[in-house]
Amino acid sequence: MGERRENTTVSLSQREVFREIATTSYRDWPAYNATPLYDRSSLGGLEEDVRTVASIWFEQDAHESVEDFVCYLPLAYVQFDAHDRYTGTSHYGMEQLVRAFLLKELHGWEHESALVEYLHQQPQFCKHLDFESVPDQSTLWRTWHRRFAPPLRETIATAARTILIQADREGVPVPREPPERSSPQNQCNNEAPTQQEILGRAEEIAEQVSEIVHPAFSLNRGEGCEIHQNAFWELQTYLGLHENLAANEGARSFPYESNRERTPLGHNHRARLRDLSISKIREMYREAVGRIIDRLGETDVFHRAGLVAIDITEEGSFTGDREGHEDEIIGTKEKNTEYAYQWATVQLVGNAVPLVLDARPIRKGDTRQEIVEDLLDSATELVHVDGVLMDREFDSQHLLESISHWELTYVVPKRMYTSEKTQAKRLLQRGQDYYAADRKLHLGKNEWHETTFVYKRNPNSDRDDYGQYAVFLTNAPAGAVREYSYRWEIESGYKSIKRFMAATTSKDFILRFFYFAFACLLYSIWRAVDLLVQVDLTKEYEHSPIVTAQNTLTLLQKRTGVG
Repeated sequence: MGERRENTTVSLSQREVFREIATTSYRDWPAYNATPLYDRSSLGGLEEDVRTVASIWFEQDAHESVEDFVCYLPLAYVQFDAHDRYTGTSHYGMEQLVRAFLLKELHGWEHESALVEYLHQQPQFCKHLDFESVPDQSTLWRTWHRRFAPPLRETIATAARTILIQADREGVPVPREPPERSSPQNQCNNEAPTQQEILGRAEEIAEQVSEIVHPAFSLNRGEGCEIHQNAFWELQTYLGLHENLAANEGARSFPYESNRERTPLGHNHRARLRDLSISKIREMYREAVGRIIDRLGETDVFHRAGLVAIDITEEGSFTGDREGHEDEIIGTKEKNTEYAYQWATVQLVGNAVPLVLDARPIRKGDTRQEIVEDLLDSATELVHVDGVLMDREFDSQHLLESISHWELTYVVPKRMYTSEKTQAKRLLQRGQDYYAADRKLHLGKNEWHETTFVYKRNPNSDRDDYGQYAVFLTNAPAGAVREYSYRWEIESGYKSIKRFMAATTSKDFILRFFYFAFACLLYSIWRAVDLLVQVDLTKEYEHSPIVTAQNTLTLLQKRTGVG
């Protein structure tokens, strides 16, 4: 009876929490409903939701436990699949495990054994998490270190920190002192900033960044033009704020959102962009990113060095007439009969702020080696590159030899041919999960490229043959293959970038590439503004943003634009 009464009380107080959120103008939950720039798999959106709910939750008298918050925090809408590195079926669901590790982070336990012991002692908590049996220590260790993608681990740690701060602020007992309050003399500076503080600083910093980037972009126009050049960049930002918004339609509605008296018409906007060249767009882009890096370099948390990922993305399949554009609308990366525009980028990954350092279009006949060397040339002028991550489409001994000549390390998955399959079968027979061996790849004319083959087994693979193994190539110590998990960030970045692109049916290659490059710039500006706001308010940088892309782009569009 007591348990039922407690559940009823929590249910009533839950309704009060979400009623208050719904009636407060500056609060939105869930975040993905508030902006098209978040979806149900967005970790940034999840962090914002935890912050929103926790800020109200612990104000309720009935809420006296951080463990209860972990149990009742709504997570059913979150799609964790994108952050699950296991491909097969598993006995435990991602939502269950996320809640369990939230508890571990709240208590600050170093080892999974403490979590296991707690779960055994708290059957009611296990019941809330739908654990039919308590996971053992090895299962939980594999979950954290192998199953959870690194950004998900960071999000769980950030969410736990937010919960501790909000609970402590309302006098709710917490299992450990909130990290931000570990230093009494810095307590006033290290409390979690409010949404109003975040937005206030974001507005100031977004304007500063836009003024820094402004000189890098210019249009081929004569003197005495009535429409200010910035209006074109503001319009392009406005188009990026709204999914599937084309220039003509956007130009008609933009004047109502802008503070300018004169704004360009859609056809005028497109015509000015077509007057540019691919080389000019890339030159302006690199200068703009260089200016952003110079500004970030003024902080203690940004270092002009890091790991980069090079990858190729493509727009949606092109189904129209390609005549006259066969060299630009090329086949997709998959082996099929579809066609698409393709773009390549080099992006900072790992613990660094994920800026897109450069972008380039891909035409028919461009080799992977040409693409990589071109992008590395740009990246190394902007930052000190420590290593390169690439997908298996870059598995080429001549390309890898070229990267070694740059004195850079690399990690690349290898396509499995007969010899690799044979080796994987041997490992399977031995029950061996990991194997590394030095190899030489033939370059021709008695020349060889020295590399290391690393075989890793996926313990949760749905296959029962050699397909459980993946093979990686690296010229670094074999343990470097763990860094390959950072490469997923470039895919996550592409999702945001494509949302920032204006819609068009034009086959003009310059216009298409400009739309993509400008979207990359908006993404980089967002991440830069977020870093600067975090450093300004907390003196630290957490990889998961506290400033939303929607807020950043809205501020850019309404202020001075980015050009």
